[in-house]
Amino acid sequence: MAAELREALERRLRDLGIATVTAEHPQVAPAQGWESNGTRVCHRTAAVFQVFTVEEMMPHVQHMKGGHSKNLFLKDKKKKGFWLVTVLHNRQVNLNELGKKLGVGSGNLRFADENAMLEKLGVGQGCATPLALFCDQGDVRLVLDAALLEGGHEKLYFHPMTNSATMGLSPDDFLRFVRSTGHDPIVVHFDEDIK
Repeated sequence: MAAELREALERRLRDLGIATVTAEHPQVAPAQGWESNGTRVCHRTAAVFQVFTVEEMMPHVQHMKGGHSKNLFLKDKKKKGFWLVTVLHNRQVNLNELGKKLGVGSGNLRFADENAMLEKLGVGQGCATPLALFCDQGDVRLVLDAALLEGGHEKLYFHPMTNSATMGLSPDDFLRFVRSTGHDPIVVHFDEDIK
């Protein structure tokens, strides 16, 4: 399913005239086998590597200059609304303060479960991305770190529906894509608004 969603995303971006750069996350892993004489051998092979945290991702993409993202898929425990919070990869997010800023109250934002993310965005654990908003039917609100847009980044980087790759696009193209999905991001200045 991830491959089909990635193809659908790439098609949508092409239809919008949005140019992207993509890096697959290679992993060099030992492969074991047997020689014909019964001797066990190891050799190295390249495989696709899924990353589930920003820390796992950064060694594969640190050569790509720009704003790398971290994405949190949250739910509002009182109203049952969903939030995708996209921030710079090294940003710490205080959910209590963010909840106050968003008007849902301190202590009311929680991480949504994987089933909800699959239902709303079509992606599973480790794959949260604002590029999945084209799958949303209007249930998810996007909260965007102002530093991604105002940091002078040539490219912004996100997972393209799978955590085995990273896709970059310009900040203007990213906003154009998000708005084409019917979402208007809530831009938050985390350094000023949320301490």
